[in-house]
Amino acid sequence: VTTHHINPSCVKDFHGFKNLFHRFLQVKGPSVDWPKINRPPEESIQPYEKIKTKGLPDNITASLNKLAVVKLNGGLGTSMGCKGPKSLISVRNENTFLDLTVQQIEHLNKTYNASVPLVLMNSFNTDEDTKKILQKYKHHRVNIHTFNQSRYPRINKESLLPVAKNMGMSGDNAEAWYPPGHGDIYASFYNSGLLDKLIAEGKEYIFVSNIDNLGATVDLFILQHLMSQPEDKRCEFIMEVTDKTRADVKGGTLIQYKDHLRLLEIAQVPKAHVDEFKSVTKFKIFNTNNLWISLPAIKRLQDKNAMDLEIIVNPKTLDGGLNVIQLETAVGAAIKSFNNAMGVNVPRSRFLPVKTSSDLLLVMSNLYSMDAGSLTMSEKREFPTTPHVKLGSSFTKVHDFLARFESIPDMLELDHLTVSGDVTFGKNVSLKGTVIIIANHGDRIDIPAGAMLENKIVSGNLRILDH
Repeated sequence: VTTHHINPSCVKDFHGFKNLFHRFLQVKGPSVDWPKINRPPEESIQPYEKIKTKGLPDNITASLNKLAVVKLNGGLGTSMGCKGPKSLISVRNENTFLDLTVQQIEHLNKTYNASVPLVLMNSFNTDEDTKKILQKYKHHRVNIHTFNQSRYPRINKESLLPVAKNMGMSGDNAEAWYPPGHGDIYASFYNSGLLDKLIAEGKEYIFVSNIDNLGATVDLFILQHLMSQPEDKRCEFIMEVTDKTRADVKGGTLIQYKDHLRLLEIAQVPKAHVDEFKSVTKFKIFNTNNLWISLPAIKRLQDKNAMDLEIIVNPKTLDGGLNVIQLETAVGAAIKSFNNAMGVNVPRSRFLPVKTSSDLLLVMSNLYSMDAGSLTMSEKREFPTTPHVKLGSSFTKVHDFLARFESIPDMLELDHLTVSGDVTFGKNVSLKGTVIIIANHGDRIDIPAGAMLENKIVSGNLRILDH
């Protein structure tokens, strides 16, 4: 490829893709040898409580000033029926994911007189819209930086050739490109110059998380644990994990493999062992994707090009029906390359992702209270577990979801909610125990204002019309 007249970032993208594609062609079969997988040794995954017992020093500001917060902001809101970046969806009192993130970090900076910057890893899908909105945080006490994930070509599943006709993003060609998963953070962060800039500013660690995980706040105890290690035993990577429940069977898990901690993703598991992988007994924990990573270590590994991340082959079908594959990597997979890496088993409250309107209902409700951009489970709830909420397809899009609730129901005593079909909720509805509401095809159920449903199944047809 002659690349002399292509812009420099495209050249870097091509270079990166060439390496990834080359590795893809060399690897045959599953990337793990199943019998060699062991449970991680006890000391490699520490309980959060143990880390917390060390307490905090008088001067936590010094530690905070060595931290930058990175949010993965490459995703669109399409799965929730929204246009544009997912981070711009309103989740609570008109605040978006991005608003809450900025509020959290600003609160930290004010409380401890610190200067923790926020770094957003955008993709070509989200960069323009995100940058427009950043104007509104100009006068907030948080420095915001952005850098872009790579843009790689999707390849034809049969021929393994790129489907792109040219370098452009217009028309059909827009479908020819993709951002290659969050494992791309290391190379694109390094290539953007921002890694060096932060190191020059005295930053030592980044805290990385998905922008849609509302539980991923800066934890001072984990930060302090990193900062208090002796120089020769510096922990370069912490992965926050939490106990698996039935809802998390697909999440990646930590294993011991050839005397290294490794992230094992469902995509890497041989077909015959998928059920075993999903078991809650053999693999008890999963990766929250809240990660604490040493900046000098990233630089060292990138300088040597030593990050050998497992390739995830993600099959897609384009609008025209063409089968393509996109090659991706995961940020947590790098754990095997860092020194003294460890897992910390954190409370479930640090994992509160909003992937669906069912999740959105939970975080908008009185189950959570909000303080300085952080959501915490309400004191008034007797059990710390989150209710299980399943909203049917009429609620998938945020716009439809909002139209179906005149106000968000009281859910403090809810255990399980299933809603299917054409259902609406009046003002000040209260849901307790297990509530199942099913409107069959052609029927509609309007839950009246002020209704209190406790351990009820509602079915049939109930219309409440304004007279």
